[in-house]
Amino acid sequence: MAEKVEKSEYAAESSDSDIGRPAARDGEDAARKALLQSFTPEEDRVVRRKIDWRFLPLIGMMYLVKTIDYTNAANVKVLQVGSERNVLTELSMTTDEYNWVQSIYFISYIIFEVPSNMMLKRLTPRLWQSRIILSWGVVLACHAAANNKETMWALRFLLGMCEAGLFPGIAAQLCGWYRSDEMGKPIMWMFAFQNFSGILGSLLAYGISYMNGMCEMSAWRWVYLLEGLFTILFAVIVYLVLPDWPKSPRSDKWLTPREQAYIEACLSENAPRTGDANFAKSEVLDSLVDPRTYAFMFSQLLVNLAGYALTWELPTITTSLGFAGLPRNQLLNIPPCAAAVLAVLFSGWFQKQAYMTRPAFVNLCIMGPMLLFFVLLAALRSPVGVYVACVLGNMFYAVYFIPFWACMFPPSFSLPAYYKRRSSSLKGTTGAAFTLAFQSCVGQVGGVIGPQLFQERFAGNGYKTPFAICAGMVGAACITNAWTWWLTRNVEWDVRRVRRLRMREEKRGRIYAGEDVRVYEEREFYSGLRREEGV
Repeated sequence: MAEKVEKSEYAAESSDSDIGRPAARDGEDAARKALLQSFTPEEDRVVRRKIDWRFLPLIGMMYLVKTIDYTNAANVKVLQVGSERNVLTELSMTTDEYNWVQSIYFISYIIFEVPSNMMLKRLTPRLWQSRIILSWGVVLACHAAANNKETMWALRFLLGMCEAGLFPGIAAQLCGWYRSDEMGKPIMWMFAFQNFSGILGSLLAYGISYMNGMCEMSAWRWVYLLEGLFTILFAVIVYLVLPDWPKSPRSDKWLTPREQAYIEACLSENAPRTGDANFAKSEVLDSLVDPRTYAFMFSQLLVNLAGYALTWELPTITTSLGFAGLPRNQLLNIPPCAAAVLAVLFSGWFQKQAYMTRPAFVNLCIMGPMLLFFVLLAALRSPVGVYVACVLGNMFYAVYFIPFWACMFPPSFSLPAYYKRRSSSLKGTTGAAFTLAFQSCVGQVGGVIGPQLFQERFAGNGYKTPFAICAGMVGAACITNAWTWWLTRNVEWDVRRVRRLRMREEKRGRIYAGEDVRVYEEREFYSGLRREEGV
């Protein structure tokens, strides 16, 4: 039976040991508490700054480059649209055939994401991520040589294969550096950079459009060549800078042994650690029998189906509204991305304050508005109204992933009694790598289906039919997100409670050294749907 919390938000602070626990665990908890209490708030801030400076700018750039390199196909589609040097004309492709450029990429990404992420521990994050970036940079540059649609499709399949594993690899690694209540910050950085990539990608496409015809190459070929060459150079930077794990030999250069031990002592009980085995089959099986894995999976799949459809078709839609001619049509994609960046930053700050649990934030503040704006896209005919709905729909789609991915990091719930055990879907290095990749790869099915909704036959009515389907998918996602709240309600309230305890101790000039979030034997805050008063 899970622990029943006293009716006080801070009740667990004075309950750092449980009667009947093994002596070994008591000893480990005492050592951990002593280590945490030996650090001052200033020392904690120094350690956190070191981690942030090593990770945040770099992972932000990694995700920015990745996003530019796979979404550039949408911008390329409308470069010199209607002319002989447009990609559709040169490769003899219809718009429906060109939609497969995105779908094929995601098919490959789905196939290879789990195998890729399972190599993370064995080959180290630095080596594996450098390989990922280098290989996709080479493939991206080769896009410039495509002379027919079959070659382009083959290159997109190879691009997805090479890129597979980047995001879940970063996410799994971050589990070994950041506490569960801190995960909103690095996730916010990645998705802020991701949405900034929409601004930068549009500006790059706009600038490179003036290279059309240079060296007898069309502008769309220059986009792929230049961005591919930059990606190859960026892989070298990742190899030189990206850390591995807190207690890896490379961490000795910028962290003391005491700081390394402190970082791992701060982690949740199910977090990956330096000494974990390269592969543990039991952690994979735990993930596969965990309904929480599938709740998050279907939620992401449904939201992605609508969101990927919108982001893929956005340059085409904004161009068709008639507000700007070539090449200034590329600049119309900047406001949706700028709004998304600002909303992502606000979401990160809001979660840090622990005003509400993360699933509650998703359900109450994101899903409803997202559904509304997809309904408007299906109903409005005014060009201004459609554009505003595009801006706001894209914004709420971007914000969705900040609390969504942050929720994935202390994840657990109590399995039904007939399993006779507790489990965590992200247990250790193998569990984190497998679950994040497995859940993500199925969620990416939305990237396969989404572009296929926007068939040429729907262009005449402004793609109202595809957007109606997208609205239905977002409505279904509201239900799956309610399911994730139900499965995580106790752990997520515990995350909020511990976060508020840490904030209180910081104001007092102390480090919180009490018990962290319970993952394997979660505390109970809810009786069914009702939360116990005073907790």
